[in-house]
Amino acid sequence: MTLKARITEDMKTAMKAKETARLAAIRLLLAAIKQKEVDERCELDDNATVAAIEKLVKQRKDSVAQYQAAGRQDLADAEQAEIAILGAYLPEKMGSAEVAAAVAAAVAETGAAGPADMGKLMAVLKPRLAGKADMAEVSRLVKAALAD
Repeated sequence: MTLKARITEDMKTAMKAKETARLAAIRLLLAAIKQKEVDERCELDDNATVAAIEKLVKQRKDSVAQYQAAGRQDLADAEQAEIAILGAYLPEKMGSAEVAAAVAAAVAETGAAGPADMGKLMAVLKPRLAGKADMAEVSRLVKAALAD
């Protein structure tokens, strides 16, 4: 079963259980997926679906920070609940040690030697780690590995 099909089934389950908050978050997710499919004129695979989910989660995290800065904890809590619902569809995140090992393996594989090779190294790592690791952390580790 594809990720999109699983999300659709979860939407039906949430409808039957009358879980309004969960249903709203899933409908928002399906709308974002459908919009991306219309924009790109293709059916999204699981990797593209994960990318769409990550984008929504990132938007929610930004909103939480803004709501907390404005003193609106009620709205921040609602966004946190959506993050939890959307996060259930993301793959398990890799640990720091696993990410560091993947970076070291990619450095050895590509023969990257300096900061000029960062783009080449990130091009190798991005498809492998997309959805499984925070790409900002990967970028930080790549910079550190290439600075040595």
